[in-house]
Amino acid sequence: MKQTAKVMGVTFSKDTLAGTLKTVIGHLDHKDAGYMHIITCNPEIVMASAHDEELRNILGDAGLVTADGIGIVLASRWLGDPLPERVTGFDILMGLLDEGGRKGYSFYLFGADPETNAKAAEVISARYPGLRIAGRQHGYYKPEEEERIIGEIAAAKPDILVVALGAPRAERWLYRNRAKLPVRAAMGVGGSLDVIAGKVKRAPVIWQKMNLEWLYRLLSEPSRWRRQLVLPKFAVRALFSRGRS
Repeated sequence: MKQTAKVMGVTFSKDTLAGTLKTVIGHLDHKDAGYMHIITCNPEIVMASAHDEELRNILGDAGLVTADGIGIVLASRWLGDPLPERVTGFDILMGLLDEGGRKGYSFYLFGADPETNAKAAEVISARYPGLRIAGRQHGYYKPEEEERIIGEIAAAKPDILVVALGAPRAERWLYRNRAKLPVRAAMGVGGSLDVIAGKVKRAPVIWQKMNLEWLYRLLSEPSRWRRQLVLPKFAVRALFSRGRS
């Protein structure tokens, strides 16, 4: 049985990145594998779920919830049930692409702008020739196009559906349409396609090791400052939830 820790009402996997990839790959390699919704959850999502019943249900029903944010890890330590490390959507995706290149997994890329979506598919195909891009669709579509997109994904039957619509929009979209998606695993990946396509640079490894990736992103994209305001609020709420999670 997988070990978990609860942070402010959200249940997180205690697996490391390596353990998480082992779990997901094991699921993908199982002949009768069903649908697995992987959520990489950050403090913003935790805070939003506190007053959003649908989001709480989405998190509760997910096959796997990982700590995508050092704030989650620090809060878990303060609450006395520590998570071992951050397990980000980008790192999970890169691990799955690497494994997919060896095992021939198929991927459907959904989201980001048209140019980024196309470039990411090109880069992935060149870097991992053993995998297959089963299809792709950018995220700038009209509401009336949604059923067509779902139909295309269903027809492609990818092993892994990668959704870059932003959080928690991607998580809501996947939850709402889960019954129509014949895929083995699906996950929201935030801006990962932007990084793969070269549109955005990920923080250097030294910043990642110092758990300052959030600061690097803020310095690189000052417009994110409003989103970062949730971090001190999250810290205060985690402090006061000690003993109640």
